[in-house]
Amino acid sequence: MTTSSLELLWGTGERPSRGPKPGLTLDRIVTAAVAVADAEGLDAVSMRRVSTELGVGTMSLYRYVPGKTELLDLMLDRVQSESLPDAPPEPANWRTAVEQLARGHLALYRAHPWLLKVNEARSVLGPSTLRGLELCLSGLKGEHGMGLSDHETISVIVTVQSYVAGMARMEIQTAEAAKETGVSDEDFWEGQRPFLERAMASGDYPHMAQLAEDTFSREDDQFAFGLDRLLDGFETLVNARRAEADAG
Repeated sequence: MTTSSLELLWGTGERPSRGPKPGLTLDRIVTAAVAVADAEGLDAVSMRRVSTELGVGTMSLYRYVPGKTELLDLMLDRVQSESLPDAPPEPANWRTAVEQLARGHLALYRAHPWLLKVNEARSVLGPSTLRGLELCLSGLKGEHGMGLSDHETISVIVTVQSYVAGMARMEIQTAEAAKETGVSDEDFWEGQRPFLERAMASGDYPHMAQLAEDTFSREDDQFAFGLDRLLDGFETLVNARRAEADAG
């Protein structure tokens, strides 16, 4: 975490005092950087590349952003803002709030696949990130919330986000593999069919051999299935906490 990132995110940093290119702003710089990452991946983002996209000299960017580390912090907070509603949602219950959280994060990964390559273990908390967390908490701890402790509530959010990241990674990597190799997912697995059929006929894999032919069909909504199971598990905990409160 850098102080300069926080100053930029919260609008407390110094602004260029002289010589900036007319029309160049921090907002334009971040927008251009996100566009490059969306189109070509995070590795393509550099101060030089962003300056080229904006038609300015690289040194012009350094009047606004100290370096790529701070630029990435600004990019993360920027894309977080895209998934935030104009007003806090009013879910009927906490299950709806958790589902909204999960599907909102999935949409974010789909729109910006490069997010999966960012180490967010020590995220710099900017305005959009904090507002997103506030909206999550409003659904989980509000009138129709889960009734869990603060620690448990944050653990719910972390669990959901980790699940979504895993599912998004599988989906995005599948699409990237097809794009990079020119071989569709269907053709890739079809190429393995003769070898798998011989393996199944060998008798060495009896449980796999008994699986239905459509077991790995992409038609099933695996994301919804897993999310429902998470919600069911959370509900067990919620009911237990309510029973404890009633008994007390």
